[in-house]
Amino acid sequence: MSAAMGEAPRDAGSVVAQALGHRTPGDRAQFLKELLAHTAAGLVILEGERAASEAVYRLADAVVSRGRP
Repeated sequence: MSAAMGEAPRDAGSVVAQALGHRTPGDRAQFLKELLAHTAAGLVILEGERAASEAVYRLADAVVSRGRP
């Protein structure tokens, strides 16, 4: 249901958390990978290739910087 139909708007984190809750633990990683790919493609359309590349680069850098426990 959309916000126009009476549902309160939600932040992106809530939307993703709800979507993950509808998937089995084994399907969650694949869902997130697909979400990242679609998000990057959407950024290319909305903001251009350079801005999308920068966003993906920053995300990858944050992952690498965090390292493994």
